[in-house]
Amino acid sequence: MVLIILREIAGASIGVILIALGLDMFLIPNKIAAGGVSGIATILYYLINVPVGLAMLVLNVPLFAMGIYRMGLRFGFRSLFGTIALSLAVDALAPFLPAPTQDILLASLFGGVLVGLGLGLVFRHNGTTGGTDLAAAVLRTYTGANIGQLLFLVDASVVIAAGIVFQSAELAMYALITIFVTAWMIDLVQEGFSCSRAFLIISNRPAEISDSIVKKLNRGATAWTARGVFTGDQKEVILSVVHRSEVTRLKDLVYEIDPQAFVILADVHEVLGEGFKVFR
Repeated sequence: MVLIILREIAGASIGVILIALGLDMFLIPNKIAAGGVSGIATILYYLINVPVGLAMLVLNVPLFAMGIYRMGLRFGFRSLFGTIALSLAVDALAPFLPAPTQDILLASLFGGVLVGLGLGLVFRHNGTTGGTDLAAAVLRTYTGANIGQLLFLVDASVVIAAGIVFQSAELAMYALITIFVTAWMIDLVQEGFSCSRAFLIISNRPAEISDSIVKKLNRGATAWTARGVFTGDQKEVILSVVHRSEVTRLKDLVYEIDPQAFVILADVHEVLGEGFKVFR
């Protein structure tokens, strides 16, 4: 149990550092306020010269208070480590980090990658960084609206405010690019690269196909009985997950046995279990 907690703290800490690098090196120096508390803090930094990390910490205080009031102590305090660590890291690292580019597009892309990678690691290790996630969760208790929609509305409001304050529609557009890149990176870290493919095979010769998958590909398969809605016929559906390099071989095996087989091929982001990745 202690090792698990230490591993989660270590993973979340690495994520926090990556987020701070993305903010200090790319987003803040180029006035890219890509939504959230960090976006508001960036605006305040250029308006009244308050340190970004300090502003983030102060802005999170009322969110924590509302979170604890609406959802209890457990929900509010589970974000405490990530929030404090991120605020400290942003201000502590800022004096030592250069801004490697003044190209706004490059800054929005690389900033989004680093922030998304960091957030993905924090989430993957059961942490959060407070901010708009907490705000959206609190708002949901009042409105009942979807969390994703609320996050979008909050982030969009920050981006619009930044465009007005910095008097630049282009900066607002680049901030939107950063938001999309960040979201994509979070999903990539959470779900993993799409290295496997899932086959759904409907055939009149399921036993032969299943046997071929097991013996020739050395892969497992699962079969269940299904009924065609149009014909009313019962057939077996075979599910098999293979690595990307085995896709062509499996297709060839299926159509050698049954040229009339109906095959559905889908991306699988993460496969846990025998023959694939072991869950840790």
